Amino acid sequence: MRLELNTASAWPNGLLGSNASVLKIPTPAYGVEMAEQKQPQRKEEKGEKGASSIVRLAGRDVNGALSLERAMSQIKGIGSNLSNSLSCAIETKLKIPRSTSIGSLDEDQISAVEAVIKDPLSYGIPNFMVNHRRYFETGKDSHFVSNDLLLTTRQDINRSVTLRSWRGYRHQYGQKVRGQRTRSTGRTGATVGVMKKAAKEQMAAATKSDAKPSASAAPAAKPSPAPK
Repeated sequence: MRLELNTASAWPNGLLGSNASVLKIPTPAYGVEMAEQKQPQRKEEKGEKGASSIVRLAGRDVNGALSLERAMSQIKGIGSNLSNSLSCAIETKLKIPRSTSIGSLDEDQISAVEAVIKDPLSYGIPNFMVNHRRYFETGKDSHFVSNDLLLTTRQDINRSVTLRSWRGYRHQYGQKVRGQRTRSTGRTGATVGVMKKAAKEQMAAATKSDAKPSASAAPAAKPSPAPK
């Protein structure tokens, strides 16, 4: 965009003579042109963000704009350390970069990622990172995620309650299970108020004054002696 200035009309009486011409003054680079160029770029950026979809991964809806590592950490049963290890295994075995957005994967790739999540030991994940080591039903190291983890945890609690173990007893009565103190926290049942020392003394004095007979009260009549 350029600003044009007619010097002949700017100066009266033809002071500049016949050599008067139109001066073209370029606008600075940070003017209107830069503002006009930025607007379509912002629209494109908003369009890319709006194109992100929701992906169903291991029974959970995950934002498609998240990276593969970040998306797996949104699943119940997978923490930051395990998601980091899983993303490395996926990058090595499936040739999918860990920085890839989960929304850009096709159905076959998502199925392959879910297979790695459900059986991480087969893809080089160490057994100390799984959440059920030597599971009592199979005797093998297993890892449960999402709804399977909730169901397995509920079954373990019900089994301990049925066996009447100490852990099951604490679960049954809603108490802390892992040996925490319950003096100040974890209290259940009816609340009991705490009375200060001064209030206790006032209550004790009032109780004593009520127990003593009043001086103004008439003495009790003595019983008359029996006739001889």
